[in-house]
Amino acid sequence: MQELLTEIVVHLSRSHQQMARILDAERQVTVRMAHLVQSLPDQHPQLNGLNGLLDSSTNVTKNVVAHLNSLADLQEAFADSMTNVVKAMGDVTDEE
Repeated sequence: MQELLTEIVVHLSRSHQQMARILDAERQVTVRMAHLVQSLPDQHPQLNGLNGLLDSSTNVTKNVVAHLNSLADLQEAFADSMTNVVKAMGDVTDEE
């Protein structure tokens, strides 16, 4: 049973590592978008007026929020899976 739990933890670790890589790629896109917004001139930006500026700012903010939500989901998934593994390990040691 211990070997099975070890194998499950290894697979969970790889899965979480891949999710973290995906989130890192999303983070890089979000950071790049924020840099683009910062490089916009303060006066007379050519973004179709105030509505265009507001739309662009809203999109960047949504991406930042989505990234933070993804990080929270990753952390929650990791906690859930590790909780199950720890419970299973406790059951195994109780049986032995």
